[in-house]
Amino acid sequence: MGVQSAGILLFRFRDNKLEVLLVHPGGPFWAGKDAGAWSIPKGVFTEEDPLDAARREFKEETGFDVDGEFIELGQLKQPSGKTIHAWALQKDIDETKVVSNTFRLEWPRHSGRFREYPEIDRAQWFELKEARKKLLKGQAGFLDRLTEVIGYS
Repeated sequence: MGVQSAGILLFRFRDNKLEVLLVHPGGPFWAGKDAGAWSIPKGVFTEEDPLDAARREFKEETGFDVDGEFIELGQLKQPSGKTIHAWALQKDIDETKVVSNTFRLEWPRHSGRFREYPEIDRAQWFELKEARKKLLKGQAGFLDRLTEVIGYS
């Protein structure tokens, strides 16, 4: 079945404009990357229910618990072969209060030095046009699905 990942795309309206919450991956590889580097909060799962996994991963990556009326956005196969399952939720959170879990990485590679890095180093709300520039290409279809399901043009 391949690698499965699940995530939640938060959305809100500001001045009648749709905004989505995206996260920027932490660690040295992503440090200088911006356009095409952002993601929805998500993570890998195996035996878990995909929505439960999405909610768990959202908490791990942002520090926020989310609940409410989730809107299923379906699945998208990524260029890497991974399949992402996503749900949308209308909810406003303060992105400046996001706190991510960490991971351990040897950096520089083969140096023998290990450091802890946040899984995500920041979160930000973006209007759709900007979100399309920031989001990883393989996840852009979730923006289309969101606008279609909520009737936003």
